[in-house]
Amino acid sequence: MANEEEGAPGEEQPVQISPPSSEPTGSEPPVDVQKEVQAVAQKEAQKEAQKEEQKEEQKEAQTEAQNEAQAEAQKEEQKEAQEEVEEQKEAQKEAQEDLEVQKEAQSEAQTDCAAVSPSAPAQRPGHTQTQDSCLEHFKIRKFFVLRPGTLDQAIKDIEALVIKDVDGSVHSVWLMAEVDHWNNEKERLVLITDHSLLVFKYDFIMLKCEQIQRIQLNFIDRISQGVFTFPKHSLLKREGEGIRVFWDRLREPSFVSRWNPFATDFPFITFTQHPVRNTNETFTSLCNIEKFLDQLKNAAQRAHAAKPVPGKANGVMLLMQPVHIDAYVGAMSFLGNQNKLGYCMARGNVGF
Repeated sequence: MANEEEGAPGEEQPVQISPPSSEPTGSEPPVDVQKEVQAVAQKEAQKEAQKEEQKEEQKEAQTEAQNEAQAEAQKEEQKEAQEEVEEQKEAQKEAQEDLEVQKEAQSEAQTDCAAVSPSAPAQRPGHTQTQDSCLEHFKIRKFFVLRPGTLDQAIKDIEALVIKDVDGSVHSVWLMAEVDHWNNEKERLVLITDHSLLVFKYDFIMLKCEQIQRIQLNFIDRISQGVFTFPKHSLLKREGEGIRVFWDRLREPSFVSRWNPFATDFPFITFTQHPVRNTNETFTSLCNIEKFLDQLKNAAQRAHAAKPVPGKANGVMLLMQPVHIDAYVGAMSFLGNQNKLGYCMARGNVGF
């Protein structure tokens, strides 16, 4: 039996053929590797997409920032424009108030004239001569310099203070208003002599000189003429023109002097016209700032030629430019200039 099962010796046994294996061969990549490659490609694509999104977001943020900056700039411009409009409105309001004050003053002057001369015949409305006489009477009552004989006495007093050996002969007399570095207006008598510019603080009430400022003409190097200007955000204003006389261009005012309303160590002085310049021909001539400028320039040129100063330019430079006052706020100057506290005027009875 055994021989039958095993077969007889020498007989060929049948060969068994196995089915083909499903395992991958070396020529094709495995499936797992392909998946990994696809995953890496997807991740890179996602990264690129994220980068593009970030770039877009950055561009949008920059655009928004630019738009916001432009909006802020437009708001600032609108705000500045509104401030300028408000300043113009305030200036117009102040001008209207000044006109009302002048009208009230004229009406008071007319009333005073009628009270002084009740027997005078009634004048028809709008008569120029009556209005001029009443206004002149009103001014004479207020400014002491307009009182008869006051100016002549003042000129005699200040001419007596001229030192012949130092100042020389007197060439001209002027009635001016000095404007200091805080925009305060002050009444001044000015003399131009051979060698000096003399500025007097004179009390027209007590008829005495209180202060003298002597400026040597050969030290004057610049004279500027123009309208008054202030810093951009200043609350102060001043109408009209003025002149500023410089005598030391190398010395600038210190910080303490700029903010000290009582400082007097500035290397320049500023003048403007006196309020009584239109009263009559005499005061029109005394307060003429154009003629004063011409005579001062000529006198300074002669002084430079006669007595030059070593180390300084021999000549006077005339500049047509604004006269800048570096002041921002000043309640004292506002109240003082509105009420003419820098002038000798009749204030009336003050009491309680």
